[in-house]
Amino acid sequence: MLPDYLKRPIIDTETTKTVRRILKTKCLNTVCEGARCPNKSECYSHNTATFLIMGKVCTRNCRYCNISPARPEPLDLEEPKHVAEAVKELGLKFAVITSVTRDDLPDGGAQHFKNCIDEIRKICDAKVEILTPDFKDDKRALDTVIKAHPDVFNHNIETVRSIFKTARPQGDYDRSIEVLRYVKENSNIVTKSGLMAGLGEGVNDIEETLCDLHDAGVDIITIGQYIQPSKQHLPVAKYYTLEEFEELKELARKIGFKNFQIGPLVRSSYHAMASYETSLK
Repeated sequence: MLPDYLKRPIIDTETTKTVRRILKTKCLNTVCEGARCPNKSECYSHNTATFLIMGKVCTRNCRYCNISPARPEPLDLEEPKHVAEAVKELGLKFAVITSVTRDDLPDGGAQHFKNCIDEIRKICDAKVEILTPDFKDDKRALDTVIKAHPDVFNHNIETVRSIFKTARPQGDYDRSIEVLRYVKENSNIVTKSGLMAGLGEGVNDIEETLCDLHDAGVDIITIGQYIQPSKQHLPVAKYYTLEEFEELKELARKIGFKNFQIGPLVRSSYHAMASYETSLK
C-alpha cells in the first residue's frame, strides 16, 4: 500500500494542456511520461518538463526503470532544433534534458546532447541542465559534452554499491563515480547526482555513497523514494518515513553537502532551477 505522502493529485489546467500540445506538435518525448514521474502534473502546471531525447526505448535494462529496453530507432537529427523551439515556446528559463542510454552509438549520444544545448542557446537564454548516461566512461564523449558547457551536468548513481549490480546490471558503480569526477576535474560545470531510497539499502550504505559523491566533487544531490513501476520491476524493500527523510538531510549536511533535494517525491529534476541558483551562492 502506497503511503499517503507519496500520492499526488492529477492537475489538468490550460497550462498542462499547453505543455502537452507543444510536446506533441514537436514530436518530443518527456521523462515525465516515460518514467511515470509523480511530479508530472506539478511541473506541467508550472510550464516545464524534462525532455527525453534519443527515443523512447533504452539499450539497457535497469530493473527499477519504467522505460522499456528494445532496439532503438536511428537518431532524429531534427530533435535538437525541436527541443530548442519547445523551450522557447514554453518560455523556460531553465531546461532539463535527459536521454535513454544509447550504447549502440559510437559516442553514446554525446554529440546529440551537445547539439541540443547549442540549438537552445541559438534562440533563447535558458539555462540548461543535462542528465546523462555514463557514456561507458568514454572520455572523448565526456569532452564533447563538456565543450557544450551545460550549466549543470547530472549523472545519477541511482543506488548504493551493494545493490548496484542487481538494479543496474549493465552499469558500474565506480564508473559512474568516475564520470562525475572527470567532469568536475575538467570543467567548472555544476555537477549533480541522485539516488533512490527503498531498494534494500541501509543508512550506512547511503552514507558511503554520499561520501563517494562528495569526494568526486558533486555539488548537488537528490534522494527520493523508489516506487515500483510494475510487478516486473524490483519490489520496494522499504518506504522511508518523513522523519527518516529528515535524517537523510542531516546526514547530507554532516558529509558536507550544502545543496540537496531530499524527500519522498524528489526526483532528479525536481526544483532543478532552484538547486542550480543555490549552488551559485
